[in-house]
Amino acid sequence: MHPSLLTTICLCCALLASLPVQAQSNLLEDPLLAPISADPSASERTQARGVLRAQQQATLSSELAGRVLELPFSEGEAFDKGAELVRFDCSAYQAQLNAAEASTRAAQQQLNHTERLAALNSVGEFEVAMAQAKRAEASAQAQVYRVQVNRCSVKAPYSGKVVSREVQPFESVASGTPLLSIVDNSKLEIHLLVPSHWLGKLQPGSQLQFIPDETGQTLPATVKRIGARIDEGSQTLLVIAELPADSPNLLAGMSGTAEFAEQP
Repeated sequence: MHPSLLTTICLCCALLASLPVQAQSNLLEDPLLAPISADPSASERTQARGVLRAQQQATLSSELAGRVLELPFSEGEAFDKGAELVRFDCSAYQAQLNAAEASTRAAQQQLNHTERLAALNSVGEFEVAMAQAKRAEASAQAQVYRVQVNRCSVKAPYSGKVVSREVQPFESVASGTPLLSIVDNSKLEIHLLVPSHWLGKLQPGSQLQFIPDETGQTLPATVKRIGARIDEGSQTLLVIAELPADSPNLLAGMSGTAEFAEQP
């Protein structure tokens, strides 16, 4: 030990010894001079970054070619399950359906007439079978147009919010054109990428805390599923955790830090 440092230590010890007992106690209890003790719980915690993903999110596309008449909901607006999100101009399809239904009624009348004649032995079984086939063909054609008419209105598959509108009213679109992106923020999961060597120690039911960067609120979470494969490039594993059902002020896409109480 350096002589000057040893001299300083001896002087400090002598000064402390010369003070009254109460003064020595007060000096040692001074928080500015007290030794720093490591927090065991903090040292045991392990962190991983994660992002919130919605269990239900979709981009709705057009199932037919036509002209968009109405999109009642704009970006950020909420809607209920079954609400009409998109309405097409369906006049042409409706006219085809009306014609097909009229043909179905005519074919049914022809079948009824043929069956009455068959009961009087005026026609044979062949004529009855042909009338039945024509009635079935007309009914099938009407069903095709009925399906097309139903597709003229896009209904919400679940309650949620509009993320973005891909088309605008009065635009003509082709079949398969994206129309709306929607999301249900009431059912969110945490997607975490953790080191692959955690695989043997993490399991469904493991507890963690998730702190979104946007809110800073600490939320309890539970590991729900473990990924099916390890990414060989980054040596990471996907872990999916679930949040309590009543977690407020959360949106899909929020990122944050997950803290595990015990090091995996």
